[in-house]
Amino acid sequence: MRKSDLINQIAEKTGIPKVDVLVTLETMFKEVKDSLAAGENIYIRGFGSFITKKRAAKIGRNIKRNIAVEIPEHYIPAFKPAKEFVAEVKAKTSGKAAAPDA
Repeated sequence: MRKSDLINQIAEKTGIPKVDVLVTLETMFKEVKDSLAAGENIYIRGFGSFITKKRAAKIGRNIKRNIAVEIPEHYIPAFKPAKEFVAEVKAKTSGKAAAPDA
């Protein structure tokens, strides 16, 4: 599912105009990005958490030049689903083969 598909489904189910749904989703995405960039995690009960994970410094390899490269410590965004979310997905997908993306 793409963002446009999500917007269409939300608009159909709620009766809210697509433009308003788009603005709401874009604002939500921006707030999630801004909060994570500021070091603040977001917890949504029953859905999951948007968090930043710390990656330790390590030595990588540039295989073209065959040299070691130091990769500094950094943070990456991550999503951790809530237990209820995981249980619901498992219940609805059990017995089904995983459908490939279109």
